[in-house]
This record gives sequence, C-alpha cells and structure tokens, in this order.
Amino acid sequence: MRELTYYVAVTLDGFIAGPDGEFDFFLAEGDHRDVINARFNQTIPTQINEALGIPIDGDLFDTVLMGWNTYAVGLPAMPSPYRHLRQVVFTSRAAEPVEGVEFIDADPVATVRALKADDGKGIWLCGGGALAAALADEIDRLVLKINPVLIGDGIPLFGGRGYAPQALVRTATTAFESGVVLAEYARV
Repeated sequence: MRELTYYVAVTLDGFIAGPDGEFDFFLAEGDHRDVINARFNQTIPTQINEALGIPIDGDLFDTVLMGWNTYAVGLPAMPSPYRHLRQVVFTSRAAEPVEGVEFIDADPVATVRALKADDGKGIWLCGGGALAAALADEIDRLVLKINPVLIGDGIPLFGGRGYAPQALVRTATTAFESGVVLAEYARV
C-alpha cells in the first residue's frame, strides 16, 4: 500500500505560511538546502528544477496533493508546478482546465484511500494546513523542515483540526548549522 507523506516547511511556532500566504521568511540559503534538495528533489517545482539543473531522479513520490491556496502560489507563472508528478488539487472553485493538473471537489479522505490502494510510489501532501487537518488520520509520514523563525500568526501546520491527540514516532532528525532541522516521524 502506498504511503501519504506530509512534507512541508514550518516555523518554530507551527505555521506553514503567514496570514496572507507569505513564506519568504523560510530560509532559502544555508547548509540544509543542498542536502534536502538532493533527497527531496521531487518536491521542487519542475520549472525550478530545470532552471537550476537539479535532476528529478527521486523515487519517493509519483503523486502530489494540494489545496487551492497552495496550488495558487505559483499562478500564473506555474499553472502545472509539478509536471513530473500526478497533480491533484482539492478545490470547490470552478477552475480552467490545466494539462497535467486534476482539480477535484471530492472528499479528501476517500480520495487518498483510493490513491493508497492503487499501485505506485508515495503520495506527497504539499499543503495546505486545512487539507492536512482533514487528512491527519491518513498521514503515514510527517517530514518537517523546521525553520528557526517565529511569525506569531498564519496558516497552521494542521489548520482547524481541533483537539485530537495522535502519537507519532521519530524516525530521523538532522540539524543543520543554518538552524533548520529536518524532523521525520511515522505513524505508530
């Protein structure tokens, strides 16, 4: 069965973006960048990978899931941000068709369960926080790029989930001189 991995950058105070979707406070430079980009090269938009000459050779994922706000970050410049992956965008908006992007207005849990039952590689949950909250019980792995910054308000890692404790087990932690910590967890 395929696994769902929520791989995302997060602040020390638990936000994946600012109140208006800002993310420019995340560290783009530092000793963490090349290590993380090599391992998770499939999570870099195709256009950026091509411009930087980073090969897309990972075998972690073949599908990416996004909410509308996460998808819209790249518009209009990147209407198909992850051309190297199957792209599924959960939205109730009427979206113009984009080659390689599936816009769906369906139950995220049922959709993920069906995807997990299919053959293939892993499924990457790119964001956002509300989608992650809806899929919390389906997340098999949580990979956090914890950035050494506090922002005080914004889009939470699991927005609107409510009180629902779940234990995870730490599988790896890598601390970088930049202050970024890559923390990896799996479902118990």
